[in-house]
Amino acid sequence: MKTETWSSTRGFILASVGAAVGLGNLWRFPYIAGSNGGSAFVLVYVGWVLLLGLPLVIGELALGRRGGRNAVHTMREVASREGRSGAWVLIGWLSILVPLVGITYYSIVAGWSLNYTLLAAQGAFRGISAEGSRALFGELLSDPLRLMFWHGLFIAIVVTVIAGGVRKGLERASKLMMPGLFALLLVLVGWAAVAGDFGRGIAFLFSADFSALTLDGVLMALGQALFSLAIGVGMLITYGAYVPQRVSLPRAGAIIAGADSLVALLAGMAIFPIVFAVGLEANSGPGLIFETLPVAFAGMPGGVLLGTLFFVMLSLAAITTGFGMIEPAVAWLSRDTFLSRPLATLLMGFLTWAVGMVFVLSFNVWADVKPLGGMFSEMGLFQLVDFLVANVLLPVNALLLAVFLGYFWSLGSARGETALSGPLLRIWRALLWLAPFLILIVLWSLLS
Repeated sequence: MKTETWSSTRGFILASVGAAVGLGNLWRFPYIAGSNGGSAFVLVYVGWVLLLGLPLVIGELALGRRGGRNAVHTMREVASREGRSGAWVLIGWLSILVPLVGITYYSIVAGWSLNYTLLAAQGAFRGISAEGSRALFGELLSDPLRLMFWHGLFIAIVVTVIAGGVRKGLERASKLMMPGLFALLLVLVGWAAVAGDFGRGIAFLFSADFSALTLDGVLMALGQALFSLAIGVGMLITYGAYVPQRVSLPRAGAIIAGADSLVALLAGMAIFPIVFAVGLEANSGPGLIFETLPVAFAGMPGGVLLGTLFFVMLSLAAITTGFGMIEPAVAWLSRDTFLSRPLATLLMGFLTWAVGMVFVLSFNVWADVKPLGGMFSEMGLFQLVDFLVANVLLPVNALLLAVFLGYFWSLGSARGETALSGPLLRIWRALLWLAPFLILIVLWSLLS
């Protein structure tokens, strides 16, 4: 069976940017940038994207196109052609496992975004206080049936699109959703510039304070570059398999990395002026989105429309990321088993929904279940799996990818897929030699 390909470079890039831009980009990057030296942190982050992120993005896409099917087939095929150990197929399996485990709990948070879109449109934030906003969010978390519904709706949307295939499903949806996300983001930035405390918001994000940029901040920028670009998540290898030979992977990788970073910065320019305008403080985590912002919208002119647009944008980001998290497993099932693509998608959707029920209940019925001791003694089921995926599985797979690309993939094969040559090829390879050591530092910092 011939592998389906993207019909256009634009569709491929929009789908890839959509899969990389997730909920974490829209609150985590702006906050840690503002808290770690503003533009000083941004400069370091951009440096890491260029030195580490972009070479790995190009490498993953090139591996995917070389294999031409799915992550498991790719690593088995490429390792075999290079005369390398079959054990490298572990990268393929992790590239399926990491996003599949990730979406079982990511879908819960994505469901919050869908629910808050409805609440914002209904005017539920009008006149709400900080206490009222916390209570509203608490009511959502304490209601398992409500969480199940929104979690299930999110999975249903993602599954419906993926079942349509690469061109009629992923590409068509991304071509509609991503321009919409960018348009909404620009509208929100414009609104923040007019009605928010834009000066303070810009200062929070972009005032260069190198004294606030510690070694931890430098490592945080490095980890954010990996996380934000979805390196080691399986999406790039999988989407790379659908890329025609005519597409320049270095150019596509540069656009993906640039667009992903731009979205994160624009999100900060939209969020923080609104928060500061009503005298609230920015705080990291879901609390900024689901507790602080509703209060901010309540105090802004046109708050109902503003809040609705914001949560629509957040939901679009969550959905397009969901595509990239389930697609690696569907690509494997529909090519390496007897299942058709629609059946493989349905099976993965059901599995994701069923496992996600555990994390739904971890906020209410099983809220007191904390199965591990030591440093994990305060972590519930949701927090534990989040820690496992973000701090262990994802960086370990990124490390394995960096080692394979830098030390075990022949330069001739790499040249054939990337079309890099001369000094550019040597620089790319040298950066990949360096990448494993940098990722090891990040892994150490995450686990220490």
